[in-house]
Amino acid sequence: MTNNQESMTNSSSPPQQQPWTVRRVLEWTTGHLQKHGSDTPRLDAEVLLAHAKNCKRIQLYTSYDEELPEAVRAHMRELVQRRANREPVAYLVGHKEFFSLDLRVTPAVLIPRPDTETLVLEVLAAAKTLSEPKLLDLCTGSGCVAIAVAKNCPAARVTATDLSAAALKIARENVETHKLAERVTLMEGDLFAALAEEARFSEKPGFIPPFDVIASNPPYVPTAEIERLEADVRAFEPRNALDGGLDGLGVIRRILHEAPDWLSPGGSVVLELSPEQADAVQRIARETGRYGEASVIKDLAGRPRVLRAKLSPA
Repeated sequence: MTNNQESMTNSSSPPQQQPWTVRRVLEWTTGHLQKHGSDTPRLDAEVLLAHAKNCKRIQLYTSYDEELPEAVRAHMRELVQRRANREPVAYLVGHKEFFSLDLRVTPAVLIPRPDTETLVLEVLAAAKTLSEPKLLDLCTGSGCVAIAVAKNCPAARVTATDLSAAALKIARENVETHKLAERVTLMEGDLFAALAEEARFSEKPGFIPPFDVIASNPPYVPTAEIERLEADVRAFEPRNALDGGLDGLGVIRRILHEAPDWLSPGGSVVLELSPEQADAVQRIARETGRYGEASVIKDLAGRPRVLRAKLSPA
């Protein structure tokens, strides 16, 4: 391949008149991804190049003038082409930071998002008032909520369930990576069905219900709205982790109705939701007649993001 033929991707690019250094690759990739709809083109470029070079992102800043070998450029070309086709960066590199923890992710699990950190903070606030809190994380996916809570509340015992065996495989890898296997138990099944028998006969007493806190980042996108989501989400993230049914509240409704049977006296349900669902979710909690309090907590952007419903006294 001649200098005039070489390009960073299979699409058109300027002829090579100078070496493909870290700086040049980052600049070219940033412009290319911006044209293809990325909201964070520079960040995407840095994360992808660090992955292609097998180095930490911060190391790129001290090696701007380093010329990249062909093997790295080839890997980068593939990554950039896939990202230009809207494949999420987290899936391309195989991991995502959440609550200052590095977590493995694949298309089998929803990519952890900063919004969900509000859910973790609220669970931790409830758990840290208890000496040995027992927590349940429904729809655990990558295990991000269960792991973040267990990591930041050493006294907690956490049970996490998911309907997807593929998702639980990733969650198990993350639990083991963060050395939490003794305090986080994973179970396969549809919400509370995963617990019906197995939890009652668990060899780990801390995981036997009732639970002090039941948390979940459930599917809450209305079915009809899924096709209007960003292509990154719609085409690549698992639909069963997004689709909340006709009104988006199908899984939330089930959790709020069934959770009281699994909660200890005074226990709480903590659920992530979409901001426009806040009033409806509070109404569902009240209509069960089982919760004494049902308040909505705002995320860092000031949007309603998490419901906390506290079980009424018996």
